Amino acid sequence: MDKNFPKDPVRTALRKSLPGIEPESWSEERIPFTYVPPSHARALEPDSVLVEGIRGAGKSFWWNALNQDAHRRFIVSAFPETQLKPDTKVGQGYGLGPSESSFPSKDVIQKLAEKFDPRHIWKAVVAGHLQFPKPYPSSGKWDDRVSWVAEHPEEYEEFLSNADQRLLRKGSNHLILFDALDRLAGDWVTLRPIAKALFQIALDLRSCRAIRLKLFVRPDMVEDREILAFPDASKLLGQKVSLNWRRGDLYALLFQCLGNDPQNGKTVREHVRKAFSLKYEQVSNSGPWVLPKQLRSDEEMQKSLFHAIAGPTMASGPSGHKRGFPYTWLPNHLADGREQVSPRSFAAALRKAAEYDSPENWPYAIHYTGLKVGVQGASQIRVDEIVLEDFPWVHDVIQPLKQAIVPCPAADFLSRWKEDRTVEKLKEKNPDKLPPQHLTEGSEGLLKDLQSLGLIQQLGDGRIQMPDVYRIAFGLGRRGGIRPVR
Repeated sequence: MDKNFPKDPVRTALRKSLPGIEPESWSEERIPFTYVPPSHARALEPDSVLVEGIRGAGKSFWWNALNQDAHRRFIVSAFPETQLKPDTKVGQGYGLGPSESSFPSKDVIQKLAEKFDPRHIWKAVVAGHLQFPKPYPSSGKWDDRVSWVAEHPEEYEEFLSNADQRLLRKGSNHLILFDALDRLAGDWVTLRPIAKALFQIALDLRSCRAIRLKLFVRPDMVEDREILAFPDASKLLGQKVSLNWRRGDLYALLFQCLGNDPQNGKTVREHVRKAFSLKYEQVSNSGPWVLPKQLRSDEEMQKSLFHAIAGPTMASGPSGHKRGFPYTWLPNHLADGREQVSPRSFAAALRKAAEYDSPENWPYAIHYTGLKVGVQGASQIRVDEIVLEDFPWVHDVIQPLKQAIVPCPAADFLSRWKEDRTVEKLKEKNPDKLPPQHLTEGSEGLLKDLQSLGLIQQLGDGRIQMPDVYRIAFGLGRRGGIRPVR
């Protein structure tokens, strides 16, 4: 049997089923397209308090998914390795979701922090989720709630212990989720004590048996010495889980999505069964399809399937293998300086590749040139995410580096910033989002921040390299590499 996938159904499924650019597109209707990689299963375990992930790794997605009963039930049934209980109570401790009634807004938190120890703010948030009884003013203003917590430490501990015991008697647990902590303030001086207080409370609550906080955080927060400057912080860091996407995880997500496409999923599943002897299973009679276990862990099998979609090499002819193999080529060109790949970048590249018009006689759903075009598109999307949403200062730092050729000595970057007065310009700005974390260290600090974010990496000989996923859209060149977007 011809193992190549039917072209048109797969091209349509790639365009329709893969996750969108915005994390909000991963709503309840996308439950069937959910895949839980092994490292993410550990992150979703109730006892995993500190969960770290780069932009696009899935922090906000899991925050939203766990908060939705239907989505959480699917995760429990399809991925039991998460150790989530079906009756787990889940609440929003802080984030950018649709409801903020269970926690104070950014502005309210900053105002409260001027009057109270920030630890008391987060303890009041916990009290609300656990429905502390009177005299705790659960329906009052946040000022009243935090004031009560500060003035009644013994009663607070008693109510907390009672809530923990009630959950234990029921055989249940309560999980309170925190996301988007970088949005708590517009500068590091204001942010650090508020974030530090939350980390402390998360550690303190580990003394409870049925109550847990789960913090989804960016790497720069976990690496900030001042935020983690409290006793026993190492215990929290020692149990940190990172949301990494290995190559096999990315392709498992791809086949999970293709197999659940409403229009063409049946065609994909039937082809996988007949051509590769692998069978998707349903979690219930009418529920989503879950990919075969071999497609979660067997990279050789994944490679065979993907090459039946995209062809076996990155060029035509007998010497095409010298240009690389699509299965490895694609994630290699989407990896950042930390060697991590965002699943949204991976999905964006494949959608773009599926939109590329292949030659009529090309026997596969995707052409290798389409993959190159896909990487260009994914690069632009990735840069837009970084610059427009999370780190606006990156635009000012990269602008003087336009048309530079990498890899290059670090001195090339430093001299361009000096000529442009980049550091001085950044210090004069009053941003509404966090500035460079090490701006006080000057140009060397900017190098440190770019490397921390994975935008650059330092090679063994000391030269600076910029990964393709950023270089292409930022407009830097590399000899022999994919051309930058102009």
